[in-house]
Amino acid sequence: MSSNAPVPDHYVAPVRDAAVTVDAVRVDEKPSSLWRDAWRDLRRRPTFWISVGVVLVVLLMAVWPTLFTQVPPNDQCDLANSNGGPAAGHPLGFTFQGCDIFSRIVWGARTSLSVGLLATLIGSVIGLIMGAYAGFYGGWLDSVLSRVGDIFFSIPYILAAVVVMSVFSDARNVFTLALAIGGFSWASTARVVRAEVLRVRQADFVTASQALGLSRFRTLLSHVVPNAIAPLLVISTLSLAAAIVAEATLTFLGVGIPGVMSWGRDISDAQESLKVAPMALVYPSIALTVTVLAFILLGELIRDALDPRARARR
Repeated sequence: MSSNAPVPDHYVAPVRDAAVTVDAVRVDEKPSSLWRDAWRDLRRRPTFWISVGVVLVVLLMAVWPTLFTQVPPNDQCDLANSNGGPAAGHPLGFTFQGCDIFSRIVWGARTSLSVGLLATLIGSVIGLIMGAYAGFYGGWLDSVLSRVGDIFFSIPYILAAVVVMSVFSDARNVFTLALAIGGFSWASTARVVRAEVLRVRQADFVTASQALGLSRFRTLLSHVVPNAIAPLLVISTLSLAAAIVAEATLTFLGVGIPGVMSWGRDISDAQESLKVAPMALVYPSIALTVTVLAFILLGELIRDALDPRARARR
């Protein structure tokens, strides 16, 4: 090529002064997470605060009943007030034995909630252990534990609790009743935990943990279980409501804890005078219903908040 060949001109586009906008990044904001997103969703929902308020009131009634009433539930029963209506200091009236209905409802919350919490704790611990081992290790252990869970799942825990409380009639207490309920109601919890562990164990951080030399058991405790705990929280809240209903049912059937106040016992005692004084049965029934609905609603809200797809649909 000749060195005298003409050099072609290069076209350069004109530069225009244009304002360039860049999205501001808030570096001080905490990174998003499943629990933080769930809390942001829950705190904007009025039903969440209503259910939490009811649960807190019931907890205060169980822990500190004298905060709500100074009337002893049994010491001041007077047959002269049998099936009496509301009076000064007795807003809900009296039972057939002349006891204050409001005082018995307040003091009865302790038994119902104690049994419910302890039964839920027992069922959740057993379900977590069985489901985590079955889902993480798999193989023959999964087959054996799953078949054991199927056996317990096929047994109605109310019927099993009736049998247990009838056999151990001389040792009826809060722990025995909670063990009778929670010891036969863990199978559904184990199924949920197993399904979540099966999902979590496929994650990259589990593979990386094992590649770094961490044992399978430590990987299960340190990485798999903490990331599979969200569904357990939801089902435990729902199981608590079911356990409270179970306690009331067993007490109503006469196989509950003798000599203690509970909503189920008040409902059972009030059925004899239902035609004469129906409110003695209605008031403890309302307390039981509102408490159970509050726990169920709380569990449903937590489940929706922990599900990103459910949040996206709203």
